[in-house]
Amino acid sequence: MISKKAQEVTPFIVMDVMARAQELEKAGENVVHLEVGEPDFETPEAIRNAAIEAIRSGKTHYTHAMGLMELRQAICEHYWVEYGVRVIPEQVLVTSGTSPAFLFMMLAILEPGDEVILSNPHYACYPNFIRTVGGEPILVRTHPEDGFQYRPEAIKGALTPRTRGIVINSPCNPTGIVMTDKNLRDIAQFGDQYIISDEIYHGLVYRGRARSILEFTDKAFVINGFSKLFAMTGWRLGYVIFPKEFATVMQRIHQNFAISANSFVQWACVSAFRDTKDDIERMRRVYDERRVYMIDRLKQIGLKIHVEPTGAFYVFADGRHIFDDSFKEAFRIVDTVKVGVTPGIDFGTGGEGFLRFSYANSLENIKEGLDRVERYFKELR
Repeated sequence: MISKKAQEVTPFIVMDVMARAQELEKAGENVVHLEVGEPDFETPEAIRNAAIEAIRSGKTHYTHAMGLMELRQAICEHYWVEYGVRVIPEQVLVTSGTSPAFLFMMLAILEPGDEVILSNPHYACYPNFIRTVGGEPILVRTHPEDGFQYRPEAIKGALTPRTRGIVINSPCNPTGIVMTDKNLRDIAQFGDQYIISDEIYHGLVYRGRARSILEFTDKAFVINGFSKLFAMTGWRLGYVIFPKEFATVMQRIHQNFAISANSFVQWACVSAFRDTKDDIERMRRVYDERRVYMIDRLKQIGLKIHVEPTGAFYVFADGRHIFDDSFKEAFRIVDTVKVGVTPGIDFGTGGEGFLRFSYANSLENIKEGLDRVERYFKELR
């Protein structure tokens, strides 16, 4: 019999949209993918070469459970250079992607029935991580006119004696919004709870810069990795930075549930920090060009952009004046004009009536996809 806990894991709807798009492609249709947040660039050559060299030199065995010391030192140096934050290697756990990092971190801080505050909308998988270890996600409604950022009074109203953490995500998936210094200071004032900061899209910012929560409080967990900035989604490597008192327990958890992350990928990621500055800047410039184009086109199509996104590679477009069921709308779009988009409901009830468009695709494909979406809304719908 399938366990109740397993049956309660909710679908990741964007993957269902992608599966439908792939079915259409197998049937001979040309589909434009604007649904999935995966960089369309190749992993920088220096990283690929470092992985090959690691394999050839026999670096294919278990590493320390916390990760290679060389990589953890590189992560610490990165946070010092970028944010002026001092972190020591004993505060860093390298994992096989940011999802395990999030799950292990929740296991470390939650007792059954403990609560974690999430914005609504939020990244689709957060509630499942929390519930899997017996926690309870508490959704705090955010608003499009605020760029879907928390209002401090809303957080205050959601706090209970069982609250253990507040999750933030900047630059944000699904909105592409970058939190301001004021946003971060407002969150950091809730010092009795851990602030859990998902910083996976750091580096992909096109106006100003992203700030780390560690600049504002040390009672925080930071989730980060290599998938987005370094175009390494299939390499599956992430990390979590945590308060010093969690070092022993995080090591013990990882020893038991993962042993260690992939060894030669860890060696490759040392090169990611050292040898890819020009590659990252080139990708960032291209993303920005696509971002500007997509925002303008979506407005022309008739969808509303309440606050311009300046990070990640998403635009969260408001279609509530046109439709009221984003799930059905996304599948109608892929079936009718063969364009994959993500329904806002995937990110919580606060995302209903919105569609997420990803510009992690070529400008040529984005233009074609949005031409089809425009035709859908003007003629076919």
